[in-house]
Amino acid sequence: MRRVDSAVEAVHRYRRPDPACWDIVVDAVCGESSSLGADRALVQGGPAIARHADRIAADLRRQQGVFGTAVSHGVSVRAIALAGTGDVRALPALRHLAEHGGLPYNRPEARVMAALPAAELVPVMRTKLRRDADDYHGNTTTLEVLGLCGEAAALAVAEVARRLDMPYAYDAMRVLGRIGPAAVATADRLAAYATGRDPRTSRNHPRRAAWAHWRVTGDPTLALDVCGAAVRSGSAGHGLPLLADLGPLATAHADAVHGLLDSPGAWTRVAAADAYWRITGDPEPAVPVLLAEVDPDWTGRPAVPVQEAVGRLGEIGTPAAGAVPLLRRILAREERLTHAFDRTRILADEAYVRTLTDALERIAPGAGDTVPASRHVARKG
Repeated sequence: MRRVDSAVEAVHRYRRPDPACWDIVVDAVCGESSSLGADRALVQGGPAIARHADRIAADLRRQQGVFGTAVSHGVSVRAIALAGTGDVRALPALRHLAEHGGLPYNRPEARVMAALPAAELVPVMRTKLRRDADDYHGNTTTLEVLGLCGEAAALAVAEVARRLDMPYAYDAMRVLGRIGPAAVATADRLAAYATGRDPRTSRNHPRRAAWAHWRVTGDPTLALDVCGAAVRSGSAGHGLPLLADLGPLATAHADAVHGLLDSPGAWTRVAAADAYWRITGDPEPAVPVLLAEVDPDWTGRPAVPVQEAVGRLGEIGTPAAGAVPLLRRILAREERLTHAFDRTRILADEAYVRTLTDALERIAPGAGDTVPASRHVARKG
């Protein structure tokens, strides 16, 4: 058991553990020596456990045979882990879990399922929406996954639109916006939220609703009005990212955005830098602002927008070449981000690694290819 614990510790702690550590985790979960730590690691394994997909799929079928129509922790662990590898053999189990309440109720674990083809995943999420109509976490996690499905979530427009009448309206607006023109039937409802005509409108609704209205109708007028007013009024943190999406359409607001590059708030500075270059096409004022927020010692604290700054530098591309040495140094670190629970630590770090890798590839193709592949092994015993 000590060897299992050591392997679990290695995969949670290090970015590049010896593949044998993942082998031990899979052996533990699919054998007789599993633990909560091993289960949580497996759910987060993703591509690192893809070579074990056949074994996990077989053990999932065995678990389903043991528990029949009941929902069990073991079935959920194996189904989510298999989904994280992109293996469609997870789908029958996910459908069953959606019907009976066994899918994840926290956003990071729910996002694991987005590795599956969106067209196959959306019907599962529709089932979950129908089952969890009154459950807060059930709705928010399902809407999170549907948002990641983008246009493919069009089949769920009716179910998502119903959430505009519920406490999940903000999340529903994000999904409808990402679906785009296929959700145009919701335009009037979104306009009511954007203008405050809907009595349920709260502080953050107008900007998101106006953005979604633009995405579903193609008409930017309302979004420019509402998001531009937010930036000018000082409530920029919530308006800037949406204004950034409008790009050159928001040229009239470029000066107001530029004025926020010196904001006392780090999140606002990063959002302003992103919005300014996307609106004007001029990266020169944005790059130093973004680079200043890239802390090489960042532990993953969500109060600091380090990952967002890295991602924006990557989107700028070659004009951000000065960031390459720092990004390579961060990517080469052996230990994962520490500011996360074991339940999500691997997921949080892998997301950061993807952001770093993508940024390097966009800024200087091949710059991340020589990052050392260190190995950390499990102790024997």
